[in-house]
This record gives sequence, C-alpha cells and structure tokens, in this order.
Amino acid sequence: MATVKLALVQFESALMDIAANVRKGLEFVEQASRQGADLIVFPELCITGYNTDVIGDRYHELAEDTGGSTVRAFREAAQTHNINIVLGMALKLDEGGTANGAVIIRRNGELAGTYSKVHLWEDERKFFKPGDVCSPYELDFGKLGVLICYDAGFPEAARTLALQGAKLIVTPSAFSLEDKHRWDIYYPARALENTCFVAGINGVGGSLRLFGNNKLANPKGELIVSGNLSEEDMQVLEIDLDEADECSKLTPYLRDLRMDTYGYQA
Repeated sequence: MATVKLALVQFESALMDIAANVRKGLEFVEQASRQGADLIVFPELCITGYNTDVIGDRYHELAEDTGGSTVRAFREAAQTHNINIVLGMALKLDEGGTANGAVIIRRNGELAGTYSKVHLWEDERKFFKPGDVCSPYELDFGKLGVLICYDAGFPEAARTLALQGAKLIVTPSAFSLEDKHRWDIYYPARALENTCFVAGINGVGGSLRLFGNNKLANPKGELIVSGNLSEEDMQVLEIDLDEADECSKLTPYLRDLRMDTYGYQA
C-alpha cells in the first residue's frame, strides 16, 4: 500500500492581511501534523486573499519570492511538524512580474518547486503572468501534480500530469458560489479520465462568496470528500495511491490514449 494522509483546508483569508493569514495557516499546519497528515493543501492566493477587484495592482507589492518571510515561515513549519505543504500565494518571478502561484514544500523544509497558474481567469490577466509548465513535483510519497482553480477546466492540464506519473493532483482554488456547477463536475471528471486522485481546495467567505466545499475524487471518479458549504474547515483522510494503478488496469485511458492522432505531448 502507498498510503498518504491528506489535510485539505477550506481557508478564510483576511484580505491583504498577510501576517494574520500566515499565523492562521501555521496553526492549520500544526493541527494537520497532530492528526498525522503527510500533506496539507491551502486554497488559491490564501496568503493575500482572492479578490482582483479589491486588491488589483496591490498583488504586485504583496507578492513575495521564495526567499521571503512567508515561504521561510512555512518551510520552518514543514520541518518542525514533518509535513509536506502546498501553499497558494502571489509569487514574484525571477524574470519579473507576478504569478498566481503555489509553493510546494517538502516535509524536511526543502523547496520542491513553485507552480504558476497556466490558465488565468478573467481579470487575473491584468495582474499576473501565466505559467507555461505542467509537471509533477517529487515528494516522499511519489509524484504530486499541482494545478490552480481554472486550470482544472482544461482536461489537457490534468492529463499532462497523469502521463508524467502523478497519481494525486491537488488544485488550490477560489470558486464563487455562482460557479458551483463547474466545481461539482471538474474533480470527478478529471479523476475518472486520468485514473488518479484529484482534489479541489477552495477558499471561504468574502464578497465573492467563496464557498469551501472541498472535493476529493478517487480514480473511479467517485467523490470521497465533499466538504461543508461556506465554513472554514479542514478534512483529514488517508488515501491509497495504489488504487490508481488498479483502476488503470481496469479502465486504461492513459494506455489507450492515441497520442499519434492528437499530436499530444506530455
């Protein structure tokens, strides 16, 4: 068995109050560690909060690079509490500009990498530079795929990660209530067609009405987590990544993919 215990956080951010969000995030890390979690995942832009209408250009001044105080604090927490972390935040890019990003931290405090959201949603284009890479990160339990919010609506993104060996894909998100119909479809669909585990981790609250309701679908496309609506919460559960291999044998979507027909490259 290749078991992994996940902690998925429905996080309510204080808009533009980085210090408060970091403090609360570190408390969740400690709680998840006490429950034996191997990996904790936070929503999209949880360190600044998500609202392009209100924050706008201030995302650039609120953004930090991986050497900043926020990433340092979570790297120390990862090592102290022996837990892997995926943290959604505004990231300063080495080449200039700001990404709607995620930082992936190993349980020993090492930086496994960063991800920049590839498919930017509406006004995000005014403030963030899109990424152009979908590639998994090596953690102690195997390869972890990371997408962000709108990325989950593009089957190619999840498939690219699955073809590279990711059996678990996590998706920090900021979904508003009016888009819940998409939220309910994305994760079971991406899990089924790629025979892997796929999670959506949503923020809570604010004028955009982020509604939580974290999702986790297994490789059969069955929902095994559907969190409470509009409540800050954390779901902790154990999954067996070997289920992905078993499901792939029964329904071999990845094996039978006609990449020659589509010109697909992963």
